[in-house]
Amino acid sequence: MSTQTAHPYGLWPSPIQPIDLATSLRLADLAWDTTDTDGTTLVWLEGRSDKGVLVCAPPGQAPRDLTSTLSVRARVGYGGGDFGIGNGYVYLVAQEGRLYRQALSGGTAQPITPQFGHMASPTPSPDGKWVVFVHTYEGTDCLAIVDAEGRNWPQKLVSGADFYMQPCWSPDGTCLAWIEWDHPDMPWDHTRLKLAHLDISGTLPVITQVETPVDRPDVALFQPQFSPNRRHLAYISDESGWNNLHLYDLRSGVHRALTTDTAEAGVPAWVQGLRTYGFHPGGNQIYYLRNERGFTTLWVCDIETSTAQAVSSPLNTYTHLSQIAISPSGELAFIASSATIGERIVSYVPGSHNVQIHRRATTENVSPDRLATPQPIQWNATNGEPVYGLYYPPAGPNSNKVRLPTIIHIHGGPTGQATARYNAGAQFWTTRGYAWLEVNYRGSTGYGKPYMTALRGKWGVLDVEDALGGAQYLIDAELADPHKLVIMGGSAGGYTVLKTLVDHPGFFKAGVCLYGIANMFTLAADTHKFEAHYLDSLLGPLPQSSAIYRERSPIFNADRITDPLAIFQGEIDPVVPKSQSDSIVESLRRRDVPHEYHVYEGEGHGWRKQETIEQFYRAVERFLKQYVIFA
Repeated sequence: MSTQTAHPYGLWPSPIQPIDLATSLRLADLAWDTTDTDGTTLVWLEGRSDKGVLVCAPPGQAPRDLTSTLSVRARVGYGGGDFGIGNGYVYLVAQEGRLYRQALSGGTAQPITPQFGHMASPTPSPDGKWVVFVHTYEGTDCLAIVDAEGRNWPQKLVSGADFYMQPCWSPDGTCLAWIEWDHPDMPWDHTRLKLAHLDISGTLPVITQVETPVDRPDVALFQPQFSPNRRHLAYISDESGWNNLHLYDLRSGVHRALTTDTAEAGVPAWVQGLRTYGFHPGGNQIYYLRNERGFTTLWVCDIETSTAQAVSSPLNTYTHLSQIAISPSGELAFIASSATIGERIVSYVPGSHNVQIHRRATTENVSPDRLATPQPIQWNATNGEPVYGLYYPPAGPNSNKVRLPTIIHIHGGPTGQATARYNAGAQFWTTRGYAWLEVNYRGSTGYGKPYMTALRGKWGVLDVEDALGGAQYLIDAELADPHKLVIMGGSAGGYTVLKTLVDHPGFFKAGVCLYGIANMFTLAADTHKFEAHYLDSLLGPLPQSSAIYRERSPIFNADRITDPLAIFQGEIDPVVPKSQSDSIVESLRRRDVPHEYHVYEGEGHGWRKQETIEQFYRAVERFLKQYVIFA
């Protein structure tokens, strides 16, 4: 008898323990030194507990830490854009809000800006003289510039828009491009592509002329990048309803679509510094990451003919690739993973037969046959529209179609997507005999813009309906035990957990809510600048839509929650303050509804500390045993 069948589903002895998840690395970004003689020095950022560490891997040498006392972490909005690299130096943003320069050859990092506000996306000029970066202070954002040695005071370069991201230099350093947008839009709603001509003869460059190559209503743009020969400016646009590659001819002023896929070449810009494509050094090809139903593959597009094809390579072992970086010699690097392979820093030379692994985020000690593989599934909403998800059945004997205890997981955002990357949380539960369903409800990205915009005005309605629909689909297929269903989610996903328990008590056996939104009024009033008007599209502007805000806020109907509920909250969460969770817990306590409430000191919107992650998984496991498995 196998180890699994000797125990009930949900109680299998698992090879994955909470400490394994707590001690795993977070791989955040990577870049090549663009002026290295052979283009083979790779730098990446690791999250180790609550600290960000830059790591350098020179050719033929073991990786070494570049930073020790500094914690590398940009804090513009949700973060990202933590470092830039060039000419033998890395430019990093320290957590306290200061820009440093660190030589790849070693030595101590030197500050080049004062500690003032927050910054992100440090981008050195091709000649290494200057660094442009995104800066925010007291609600005002701009693009700023400083000389690379920090000899002069930083200066504003561009201002006037509410938000900036993804600045990039032309190869000769005489032009700068970036993406900008204004409230109430989010960066996946409507953005502008800007192009500035620079006078570089002085101490710091100054702008002499600004163009707006693209600014169309309801069109979102992403990741401008100049071609190596400076003939084109590439960008991603969703004007077709899908994120596709486009080129702007800098000589003729003509735009053309390079790809016309019904798949996604871009991602929602929740953070700074995201990349999904890059030019081959020869300038005649673009390598890009293509997301279809949550599975990411590497493609290459010929610029002259606008023909694209999948790259057949050993990278096909991975089902998720991100943060593509291309060296001056044409070597590609990614953060790569699959359902059964933890995140890795890998590189690949096109046409070769090997993928080099530079770092593993996990020990990878668990046998792949113990890990679940996601299956893309689809069901119909009540109006007949398709809804998508990724279903993870536990790896083990289930030949008799046993109805399994099942966790319905709701991703955050809500503008986001659960993809086929290594999902440590899913594997933690499937190795214990749970099934796991990631619901990519209407409003998720990855399935075209009309699917994403379907949630506008209907948040708290369609996401709830689709969570129930996914669970019912599994029940009808005799895969899920209707008496052992759990709904779980964080942030916007936590909101869906609360709203579902309010509207449909008794459908789920229990709920697990991580820093979930309870009060839409206080969210609109208290959240940070990036999301200050996010609810205008999801619910409607205030005060006109106040009745909808009240109707959709779980706190005003919290007395309808009767199912066991575990709530987890960061003490210093700036996005969903602790008071929101307090309000739900007060109702549960007053009515003696079975619940647990865990507040983690020093944590914000998500867990970073090892001790928090370990405690969280232990607490949820105990809770589900008590209220689901043994109930």
